[in-house]
Amino acid sequence: MGNVRLHFSMSLDGFVASADNGFDWLSRTTDQPGLVSSYAERTGAILGGRKGWDAFPDPSAAYGGQFKGQLFVLTSHPEDATPAAGVTFLNCDVAEAARIGLEAADGKDLEVLSPTIGGQLLQRGLVDEIALHIAPVLLGHGLRFFGNPGGVPIHLHRLDTDDPHSEVDVRYRPVR
Repeated sequence: MGNVRLHFSMSLDGFVASADNGFDWLSRTTDQPGLVSSYAERTGAILGGRKGWDAFPDPSAAYGGQFKGQLFVLTSHPEDATPAAGVTFLNCDVAEAARIGLEAADGKDLEVLSPTIGGQLLQRGLVDEIALHIAPVLLGHGLRFFGNPGGVPIHLHRLDTDDPHSEVDVRYRPVR
């Protein structure tokens, strides 16, 4: 069985999209060699939200065209969504959407590309992995990766070290 994975590029201050739901701030970042293809190979299905779909209604753009799988869009109004081949619009509970996506992933991972859906899945204990790529930029505002005002902290274990409780150390210098 595959994992439910939240996967985002994120600004150092915790935003995954600018205030206008844009990603132009990522144009100055570079990917690690082989990173995109490795995630495309591990991913059997993608679950996103309606806001993201309306902003970027092109399923062939996932992983630069390398993704081969089914795309699901969770929405409360599937009847007025722009249809596309290979895209299924779901109107159900977020846990059911994750179950449907995992089943379609056929043993590979279900990638969640919506911070809103991801936050709901995190709060229900339904996320197996979080993959973040921290971009060297401070946006100051926009769409946060995770918001939980008044909620309890969700503690995480690092997967890339022997000490799962260790912090991640990053160092940047402002561009002048």
